[in-house]
This record gives sequence, structure tokens and C-alpha cells, in this order.
Amino acid sequence: MQKSNASNLKRVFVWELPVRVYHWVNALVLVVLVATGFWIANPPAIQSSDEASLRYLMGWVRHIHFVSAYIFVFNFIFRLYWGFVGNRYASWKSFIPTNIHFFERIWSVLKVDILMIKDKRKGYHTAGHNAMAGLVYFGMFFVFMVSIVTGFGLYADMSTWFLPQMFDWVPHMFGGDAQVRHIHHVATWVTILFTVVHVYLVMYHDYVEGNGEVSSMFGGWKFMSEGYVEHTKEQQKNKKKKKELV
Repeated sequence: MQKSNASNLKRVFVWELPVRVYHWVNALVLVVLVATGFWIANPPAIQSSDEASLRYLMGWVRHIHFVSAYIFVFNFIFRLYWGFVGNRYASWKSFIPTNIHFFERIWSVLKVDILMIKDKRKGYHTAGHNAMAGLVYFGMFFVFMVSIVTGFGLYADMSTWFLPQMFDWVPHMFGGDAQVRHIHHVATWVTILFTVVHVYLVMYHDYVEGNGEVSSMFGGWKFMSEGYVEHTKEQQKNKKKKKELV
């Protein structure tokens, strides 16, 4: 792939404010959840002569973990909702394979990004998520749900609120807290791996394509070629015509 000629680029508004807020809230909360989660799983031995009531570090770490978990859940629910009411870049249609063309675009991305093979069709170019990224994000939504279910399953016996107690069946289903904790940790490591790859690919595409991949998650705008913009407008016109005919 070659960098686009700046003189042939046009601004395209891609990420709406709710999507950007979700993204950064999710990123911040995940960092806090992972850090506090590792602390809870393997707390350091801190020697102190203070009265026990004055040393409430683990209590605060757990409290921060639980508060962050609630923020994560409600932020996640909001993103699920926005997939139905947001623009076409936030729509579930960008994530769920619905036809053979979706899988063809996935293959195009794999050839270019992974196998480093030139694709003459260049069908992977898109202002929003490419097909491969959309499918991976869709899979991560399931990983997030596993984290939520197992996390609240572990928390259910310690909470008096109805929401965590709705998941008190989880440890029984999976054979006890130890198994649930193991699944919770696996989901955490999958999320960490995804984050590392995600950050790398965002930086890679921002450098190679020069379309504002990174800045778009702050301001919402990307820079696409005139050909892409005109092609997109033509597609939207054709869709409107089809709807009018129906």
C-alpha cells in the first residue's frame, strides 16, 4: 500500500461522538480492570506494623475493580444500543458477516496486512472498520460478555445488589469459583492480546495510509481519496433508489 496523495484527500466524518466516548471510556476502564485484577489475583506481601484497620489497600483495590466493572458493563450496553441507532460505521452491519462479499473483503485484508500480497482490487479500503477488523471486534464483544458473566459470577456471593446476584448460577454451572476464575483470566489475556495487536495495526495503518486513523478517534474525521468518496456516494444513491422501488 502506498500513502495517499494529500491533494486528493477529502474529509469524511466517520466516528460519532458516542462511539468515541465509548472507545476511550472502555480503554481507560480496561486498563484499571486489568491492573487491579492482577493485584487481586496475586497481591504483593506488604509488611507493615500499622493497625490492620489502617491498612485497607486490598479493600480499595477491590472497590476500584468493582466500580470499574460497573462502568464497563453500562458502557458496553450503551455500545450495543448504539449499534442499532448510530451511523453506518457504527452499525452492526459493519461487524457481522451477512454475505459472501464480507468474506471476500476479509480475505483481501488478510492478503495485504498479514501475507503482504498485493491486492489489485483494493476492496479492503473503507473509512470505517475493514471487514477483518469488524469481525474481530464482533468476536471481542463475546469475550467482553464472558468477562462480565464470569466477573459478576465471582462477585455474586459478596454483593447484596440484585445485578451481581443475577449471576450466582455461574459458579455452579462451571463447577466452582476456581473454574470461573480461570475462564475470567483467560478472557483477560485475550483482551490484552487484542489490545496490543489493535494498537499496532492502528499505528501501522495510520502511517501507511496517512488517513488520520489515530486522530479520527479524537475528532471523528478521516481523510479518504476522492475516488472512495465518490464511490461511496454512488453506493448510497443506489441503495436509496432500491428502497424507493420497494
